[in-house]
Amino acid sequence: LQLVESGGGSVHPGGSLRLSCKASGSILGLYALGWFRQGPGTTREGVSCINSAGSATNYEAFVKGRFTISREKVGDTVTVSLQMGSLMPEDSGIYHCAAIRFDTCDEGATFPSSYLVSYWGQGTQVTVSA
Repeated sequence: LQLVESGGGSVHPGGSLRLSCKASGSILGLYALGWFRQGPGTTREGVSCINSAGSATNYEAFVKGRFTISREKVGDTVTVSLQMGSLMPEDSGIYHCAAIRFDTCDEGATFPSSYLVSYWGQGTQVTVSA
């Protein structure tokens, strides 16, 4: 399973960015897809995820209402997008696309741990500064 991110960059506080992750592989249907991030000097944390059917999403509290995750399937490729708005400096970091095993991503549940991630993308940098 391959994950390739794009769309990072620099933006002023209050601005928007859209990240995309192209996922391909025959076992895609077994995994939820999501985004984790790691800021300077911090541990990797979950941001948002969506299940394989696209019927359930989950957001960490600090992005709820500001970020929106979506999933589109074309042939054997799935693109997961993260629309980020009202960005703040603390949103800065490297954002990694992730394939979460057991299709774990349930609305209202605890965000899946990074220990459940079987595949990671290479990451894309997001910088929010004045």
